[in-house]
Amino acid sequence: MNIVGIIPARMASSRFPGKPMADLQGLPMIAHVYYRSKMSSTLEQVYVATCDEEIVDYIESIGGQAIMTSDLHERASDRCAEAMLKIEEQTGRKIDIVVMIQGDEPMLFPEMIDEAVSPLTENKDIQVVNLMAPLSNREEHEDPNEVKVVVDLYNNALYFSREPIPSWKKGASSLPMFKQVCIIPFRRDFLLKFNELTPTPLETAESVDMLRVLEHGYKVRMVPSNFETYSVDTNEDLLKVQELIKNDPLLKLYIRNYGKG
Repeated sequence: MNIVGIIPARMASSRFPGKPMADLQGLPMIAHVYYRSKMSSTLEQVYVATCDEEIVDYIESIGGQAIMTSDLHERASDRCAEAMLKIEEQTGRKIDIVVMIQGDEPMLFPEMIDEAVSPLTENKDIQVVNLMAPLSNREEHEDPNEVKVVVDLYNNALYFSREPIPSWKKGASSLPMFKQVCIIPFRRDFLLKFNELTPTPLETAESVDMLRVLEHGYKVRMVPSNFETYSVDTNEDLLKVQELIKNDPLLKLYIRNYGKG
């Protein structure tokens, strides 16, 4: 199967402008995501999809592949779909699975990508997958920057929210609680279909793309992951990750293999 990773990135983040190029241990954050994604044994190739020349220039300067996309996209999935079609045109090969890898996960592990893709290679009826990881504490449960998810008995998503779900008030503190980890593989045609679907009320209210899938009656398969990662949504998150990544087992490996950008 032709499985590619696409990292959507843009400089004009409302919460953290310039986030992809924010310095993290001597490399822009987008470089950490790119290098770590390249380590996945599942991906044929990794691309960065962006509307910013600064990001294109940087990725190309480190020997990576960047795809220039429209600056009108509001959703990462739209940017990935445009990039996917351009990659197919450039390579002359149809893509089977697109793994959307958010550019604010600088401590992702390549095995997480492999975990996320596995259900799609094993079950032709699954169209889209998300990773989920345990919430580590009450603060994370209440943080609106962390998207929480509840699942059915078969690990299909029931609902995503930025609010604390399930509720602590009725004794749910004893239940496992999960957050969405933004490594999202789509089957090629379902990514195109997803972007054609009408945006939905809950998707808009929660600002969570996957709710569009659920509201239109499709399923999102969730895959538990025990890797501990930290997304960067604010400057405070960046400072936290600056310390955590110092002892990260992959950091020295990819700096040694690829060199500093």
